[in-house]
Amino acid sequence: MNDRDVCKSIGKRIKMLRQDKGITQEKMAELLSLSSSFYSAMERGSYNIKTETLVTIMNILECSADDIFCDVTKHGYKHKSSKIEDSLKDLDDNERDMIFSVVETMVNTAKNNK
Repeated sequence: MNDRDVCKSIGKRIKMLRQDKGITQEKMAELLSLSSSFYSAMERGSYNIKTETLVTIMNILECSADDIFCDVTKHGYKHKSSKIEDSLKDLDDNERDMIFSVVETMVNTAKNNK
């Protein structure tokens, strides 16, 4: 993954997390003391985000670095697995068994297609 793709992926995750919190781009730009157009460009991946800005974004969105970087690191699947695990807690045994069966089938299919 090249730098441009990394910036786009991070921007996409920030946008998703921002929308999940119900915060507009304009409000985020205001909270970050940035222009709306610059903030919008950051979400599109047009600019590298400074570390300080990224930390402020994580604090505003109440998220972790894993939430933002999970699509660009080699071990991001661990974070995604934790999210799936959390969502299974509210299901009954039959629903969980059905999901495990589907996932198991998908993993076996992926292994066989190598």
